[in-house]
Amino acid sequence: MKIVRILILSFLLISILGFSQKKLPIVYANSTKVKIYEEDNPVSNWSINSKLKIDQYTTNKLVKTKTVKFKTDIDSISFKIKSGMKRDFIVILNGKDSCLTRIQSPEVKNFSKLKPEIHDSIPFFVNKFNTNYMNVVFNKVDSLKMNFDTGANDVDFTNEALQKKIKSNPKLYDTDYDFKIGKRDYKAKVYDIELAGNETDGLLGRDLFDGMVVELNYDKNKMIIHSKMPTSISNDKQYSKFNIKYIKGKPFIETEISQNGIQNKSYFLFDLGYQKTVMLDNDLLNENHFPTDKMAVIKKVIMHGTSGNEVPVITSNLETLKLGKFELKNIPTQILTQNKPIPGLKMHILGNEILKKFNTVLDFQNNVIYLKPNHLYDLAFSDQIKEKS
Repeated sequence: MKIVRILILSFLLISILGFSQKKLPIVYANSTKVKIYEEDNPVSNWSINSKLKIDQYTTNKLVKTKTVKFKTDIDSISFKIKSGMKRDFIVILNGKDSCLTRIQSPEVKNFSKLKPEIHDSIPFFVNKFNTNYMNVVFNKVDSLKMNFDTGANDVDFTNEALQKKIKSNPKLYDTDYDFKIGKRDYKAKVYDIELAGNETDGLLGRDLFDGMVVELNYDKNKMIIHSKMPTSISNDKQYSKFNIKYIKGKPFIETEISQNGIQNKSYFLFDLGYQKTVMLDNDLLNENHFPTDKMAVIKKVIMHGTSGNEVPVITSNLETLKLGKFELKNIPTQILTQNKPIPGLKMHILGNEILKKFNTVLDFQNNVIYLKPNHLYDLAFSDQIKEKS
């Protein structure tokens, strides 16, 4: 048996050398279950798939070089990865299956040198449900109302829109289709989703505008797509600047909350698709000893996720929320106790009832967000507890 095992391993090593002109690192595993550790990110659970030609894990969008560790049940390997880099290695599964495995970092796009420059202005609105929307022509046939959702990556149509409104009968998941937004055409695959913002037919995820600068001007009801940051924005001192931290592929910014003299700084998902004010993760609050018991309960409801799943939520009064130099008081805040939006990830969320109060610049070239108060800044929140005089 020992001789047979040596022969099998020898054959595998010869096969492995055929994958590349240079010898690839080898990692051993007795289980398909793997944990992947990205620097500054929660651990990711992953499964080895020996049936794929290349078994690929894609990292978060990287602004700087970071360490990624791939850990099996019996072995591990680490790499330094930067934007656009890939690192290949071989996983020997159960001593017999060789799996060509790849850690891939997405390339950071930047269209700032395009000639002529793009500054495309698109009508952009927010309805009574705090859903932003714009008009889109899909596949040169269907006129649709779509929600721009920074919490989503892809383009998603609701099942209702696919069944009752979209006439071009798109093939989901693997075909690029044309989207006419403003004066420009975009290409993207389409996916299905159970729910989107009220009165819309689906979601436009942020990856559609990757490498561009997206300005949301609520004072003028315009979304403006820039290929280069306008100097009128970069020189405007009224904006607060926030570096984007990507966690599980989604954009987070640092925010501070306070209650009864206790302050917590944490990263919040910047989610234009979430229609409420703020959602706080109860587990994360408990870890940081935040006094949720001191927050006055406003109401208890059942909300629904984009897949239609039920999410029990308590709405309580948060004393203070700070975004850079801007401070908001008495925010009706949803506290999540179960059914996490992203399974296994504890996170807080900034929603559009707050974000619509700020003219916003999403710099997807340098991974920065700029916020400046607009005419909605002093608008009262729904469900808000009034301050005592």
